[in-house]
Amino acid sequence: MSDVTRALQDAFGTERLRCEAPLRELTTFKVGGPAQWLVETRGSDDVVRALRIAHDAGVPVVLLGGGSNVLVADSGVRALVIRPRGGAIVPVDTGHIRADAAMTINGLVRWTLTHGLAGIEEWAGTPGTVGGAVCGNAHFGGRLISELLSSVRLCTRQGVISEVEVSAMGFGYDRSRVQTTGEVLLSADFIVSPGDPVVLRATARRSLDYRKRTQPLHLPSAGCVFQNPVPEWDVVPQGIPWSAGALVDRAGLKGAALGGARVSPTHGNFIVNEGDATSSDIRGLIEQCRVAVREQFGVELREEIVYLGDFSDVTPDADGATL
Repeated sequence: MSDVTRALQDAFGTERLRCEAPLRELTTFKVGGPAQWLVETRGSDDVVRALRIAHDAGVPVVLLGGGSNVLVADSGVRALVIRPRGGAIVPVDTGHIRADAAMTINGLVRWTLTHGLAGIEEWAGTPGTVGGAVCGNAHFGGRLISELLSSVRLCTRQGVISEVEVSAMGFGYDRSRVQTTGEVLLSADFIVSPGDPVVLRATARRSLDYRKRTQPLHLPSAGCVFQNPVPEWDVVPQGIPWSAGALVDRAGLKGAALGGARVSPTHGNFIVNEGDATSSDIRGLIEQCRVAVREQFGVELREEIVYLGDFSDVTPDADGATL
């Protein structure tokens, strides 16, 4: 038994620590290999403890929340994977609530509906956790989740905790400072106001209905694969919407398949696992979409999803997709 395994067992017990633990069922893509170590934490104290153990041992750490918006390599992740579970929501004052990073966005929405608090109801149906949504500054309906926040609580990889105002988080489209600093989100304070539960539930239902109509929710996927083009960086040909899905569609890749992966016929910015896809299939199809859009329209698509593990053995090929 390695020193790292022993330290993790001492801290979390064998029931919450697994070695060479399969990750595919913990992701919304339902693909990928095992984690070298997997720890399921039950609160911020557990997360901090795991980070400190990994830091002392010189072991890399990966956070895996709800498993959406990520693609795990077929070879797995040679690191300590921390999977926060549970989580709580507590009122801070009349205009703010605090949600642990492990709380799902849907759980957060349900809590606010039950307590008659407005501000988050439109995010009903969003996959993943508060931690993942805040770290990637998730967007829906033209709004960024950072617009709903006042502050967050972060922890460094060394285990140092700090309170950070939203203005210091470096938020932008699909980005926050934690993507470069390696800090880990522990909780987030959301701005809320009193609302009529009947009206709030109606808004939440409309959001859910919209997602069902426009997204392939019946098959495993990671949500949108690519960021939409932005005027500051991109030039999109006249007559084409400023939409990654529209660009993939106009490039002729909507419905294209590679192995068990397919660009959804419902939404060109979704790649779905039709049942037997590998991570390499999905990674290859992503690159085929990128190459086709670049060659036809001169637009360089940027991924929203995060790659976990080693993809160096995957050589994306612009050819090979079937329609």
